[in-house]
Amino acid sequence: MKGLVLSGGKGTRLYPLTYTSAKQLIPVANKPVLFRVIEAIRDANITDIGIVVGDTAEEIERAAGRGGRWGVNISYIHQEAPLGLAHAVKISEDFLGDERFVMFLGDNVIQGGISSLIAQFASSEYNSQVVLTRVDMPEQYGVAELDNEGRIVRLVEKPKEPPSDLALVGIYMFDHHIFEAVNSIAPSWRGELEITDAIQWLVEHDRSVYPYVHRGWWIDTGRPGDMLEANSLVLEELTPHIDGYVDRDSEVDSRVTIEKGAEIINSVVRGPAIIGEDTRLVNSYVGPFTSIYHHVLIENAEISRSIVLEHSQIRNLDQRIEDSLIGRHVIIHRSPIRPRAYKFTIGDHSHLGLLGNGR
Repeated sequence: MKGLVLSGGKGTRLYPLTYTSAKQLIPVANKPVLFRVIEAIRDANITDIGIVVGDTAEEIERAAGRGGRWGVNISYIHQEAPLGLAHAVKISEDFLGDERFVMFLGDNVIQGGISSLIAQFASSEYNSQVVLTRVDMPEQYGVAELDNEGRIVRLVEKPKEPPSDLALVGIYMFDHHIFEAVNSIAPSWRGELEITDAIQWLVEHDRSVYPYVHRGWWIDTGRPGDMLEANSLVLEELTPHIDGYVDRDSEVDSRVTIEKGAEIINSVVRGPAIIGEDTRLVNSYVGPFTSIYHHVLIENAEISRSIVLEHSQIRNLDQRIEDSLIGRHVIIHRSPIRPRAYKFTIGDHSHLGLLGNGR
């Protein structure tokens, strides 16, 4: 089997962060989401991976390279515009050939990997298998309707009256019949070739399309709140370790990871949390469910349930930062007039001064 990862798209729901960076490279628990997808595919014993890229191709290629660090071979497939998931499959035919493949959206985080899913599909004669999960509000998702034998008979996008509570996760398995489907469907009202239409074509032409119901958590990291939720869930699954320096005046609990080169000086860190390489915490508090990426300075400040990206500084704040997603090269500090506490989604290279205490 081969792997196909979709990493095009503009990431508009994560603006302003994604004005200057690919959404798939925003880290969850200090590891870019795209890297987690690559590892999930590799852990399922798939080593030949194609990544479909768009406007952020150069950045993604520079970050992921040819896959040597993961022991895989990565090829890049350029999509001229975000013309739909089925279009991404269509332009990948030369790479995929006649082999079965798994298609994985590059901004999804899923618990437990996909090894059991791949094993089930590889040992079956299914033409397609679609990962589903039960959700509380299926009307907000693409939803699958199943027949009495457990096969998918219909896919409905954001139905007013959902036929089930089984939502599409964004992980799909196909054999070569999918190319006939994507070459047969017409663009939707959005002007895109929809993967749901291609799967529906397979169903209507008597191909065997079965569900795989995922029992763990799954998050599409397309919005700031989703990114923070994914970060919290992944942090709880980390095996903590301390490779950096913690001075005797600091308190770091057993659920905290301190990466190499990091320094914790007269500070408190409550887990689950991760402090990245060459980051410095001085006279500060980092609360649970927080990821601080590499080369960050936090001094005389408090932060919890947040993500801070690389080369940022948070200094001399009177109020704690919570539920925030802070970009690269950001500076947040206290200015001398009037204190306030805010929630932040701050773009790269921002410089934000907060008002001082008591006026």
